[in-house]
Amino acid sequence: MKNVEYKTVSDISGSLLAVNNVQHVKYGELVELTLKNGEKRTGKVLETTTDTALIQVFEGTTGIDIKETSIRFSGSEVELPVSMDMLGRVFDGLGRPIDKGPRIVPEDMRNINGSPINPTARDNPSDFIETGISAIDLMNTLVRGQKLPIFSGSGLPHNELAAQIARQARVLGKKESFAVVFGAIGITFEEAQFFINDLKRTGAIEHSIVFLNLADDPAVERITAPRAALTAAEYLAYDQDMHVLVILTDMTNYCESLKEISSARKEVPGRRGYPGYMYTDLATIYERAGRIKGRKGSITQFPILTMPEDDITHPIPDLTGYITEGQIVLSRELHKKGIYPPIDVLPCLSRLMNKGIGKGKTREDHSGVSNQLYAAYARGKELRELVAVIGEAALSELDKKYLKFADEFENRFVSQGRDEHRTIEQTLSIAWDLLSMLPEAELKRIKIEYIKKYLPKSK
Repeated sequence: MKNVEYKTVSDISGSLLAVNNVQHVKYGELVELTLKNGEKRTGKVLETTTDTALIQVFEGTTGIDIKETSIRFSGSEVELPVSMDMLGRVFDGLGRPIDKGPRIVPEDMRNINGSPINPTARDNPSDFIETGISAIDLMNTLVRGQKLPIFSGSGLPHNELAAQIARQARVLGKKESFAVVFGAIGITFEEAQFFINDLKRTGAIEHSIVFLNLADDPAVERITAPRAALTAAEYLAYDQDMHVLVILTDMTNYCESLKEISSARKEVPGRRGYPGYMYTDLATIYERAGRIKGRKGSITQFPILTMPEDDITHPIPDLTGYITEGQIVLSRELHKKGIYPPIDVLPCLSRLMNKGIGKGKTREDHSGVSNQLYAAYARGKELRELVAVIGEAALSELDKKYLKFADEFENRFVSQGRDEHRTIEQTLSIAWDLLSMLPEAELKRIKIEYIKKYLPKSK
């Protein structure tokens, strides 16, 4: 109850603290703790019963004296002050400025948990977003309002890829208000500096909002950081009619914090020790992307997660794949070959791709060319495995062409510079040039009229 002070702390476990004999306390409510020496800390109610509240202390429970600590419940949940002045600023996971700039004078205060989007109010995504990266634009097209995660592994350049997408993403033929919201979840100081420096170097910081929760920050703040980032994105998109790209990294750290808090609460664990409600919890984050009928703005989401031991069947990527609309998968094998970005197109998927391509959006031949590249590259990779067993001499001339195609596909199509922005026309041109390596009779997935129009003539 607001303005009532309690000195009934009964137990401390990790960063959790139990308070007895409380009244009218609600889930998610903010709490102020005053220690014996006058130090103040902040917490959040994680669980309530008839007369007991379980509190997660943001700054940790070290130094708290059970008998001498007083508790005051605020009566409100975690709220974020929102304003257009947030653009160009850096905040912590709770939305407090950490860039030495002034405090935000809010136009409004928003509950960071947001509100679920009514399915009937959702508008169908249909606008092609050009990222300038061939393996995404042609093979796994991003559509405005989509949630498309990047499945990566430790040591792979997912941060460089995310920064490049943030710099280059645009909708063709339209000049509209655009912003990037970057939410860092449990990342290292070096990773945080990379993103901030990259945004400053390219001038993108002027239309960006950054939320940083570093690896040494409290675990409970990791639960708050992505929600604060999405609350800012919703304000920009639905109040200011902007198109917002939200990048969240690393969602694996977020899930580890869920696991840690669940363990401290002594909940029954699910798969690999993660809480059984992790699917529902992740959905409350991912489903905040999209477009709403009658609103000009949109939120496109790029969550990044590092797969433990590169295991795509691990609960985190597995559940993420069920909720989101596809995935971009990075390959350690391609990375070892020096290919950037090391996108393995075969396990990648964009479920909304067909809504954003074709005549009037990208080009009429887009779908056929994409399907043909998939088929040819898949055959080339199968032949690589065969060559390892029987040797290249046993291959037919056609097989050798497919084998060479797979190498050229990786070196010329997938591989590109970290600052190289390829238009969709340039990407399609490279694709047709690669397809000219194969006999025309092998191009069975492309309409004959497109082959006659776009296939380079033999010299």
